[in-house]
Amino acid sequence: MARKRKGLLLVVSGPAGVGKGTVNAMLMQRHPEIKMSVSVTTRAPRPGEIDGVHYFFRTKEEFDRMIEENAFLEYMHVFGMNYYGTPRSFVEAEREKGNHVILEIDVQGAMKVKEACPDAVMVFIAPPSLAILKSRLVGRGTETQESIDVRTATALNELKMLPQYDYMVINDVLEEAVGEMESILTSELLRTERNTTLIEKLTGGETI
Repeated sequence: MARKRKGLLLVVSGPAGVGKGTVNAMLMQRHPEIKMSVSVTTRAPRPGEIDGVHYFFRTKEEFDRMIEENAFLEYMHVFGMNYYGTPRSFVEAEREKGNHVILEIDVQGAMKVKEACPDAVMVFIAPPSLAILKSRLVGRGTETQESIDVRTATALNELKMLPQYDYMVINDVLEEAVGEMESILTSELLRTERNTTLIEKLTGGETI
């Protein structure tokens, strides 16, 4: 009998430049059952962007209606211009299919999701050190010194939120970081509270 389980919601945070996007991309490449959460936004599509793939593009009126309907796990107003939100329906639909959903989000949004979805698996991807993180930002060649200083200071504040997360993954060697993410998936799927249906079948004499 197939072991059908509800998929996991992985809330992944980490400072700018830590490489969380790269870690998540490699994890999804290895595991097709892992999906990236698609956000809703009020901004206009950019050339090449597809509704439902890159974002769900909605008007401000539609976004407001979704807020009233409690349709978001979290949402935010960015730079006083556009709204972005994590649609509850997309996440829940994918999880019911047995797929795992990654929500790559900042620490403030992550805390809102943790409150809205208590069974979310909270993962913080951290650098080996702030000095190494700063060198990575410099290596990008796209940041001003002022921007690098701001990002480094922000990273320190984000790191102080680590105790609010379930797991910490150090992204020093990419392959090892991805392997640790896979270990988190395995561990969480084996938790007894995520296998109540299977336990009931087993204790009822069925084969699982």
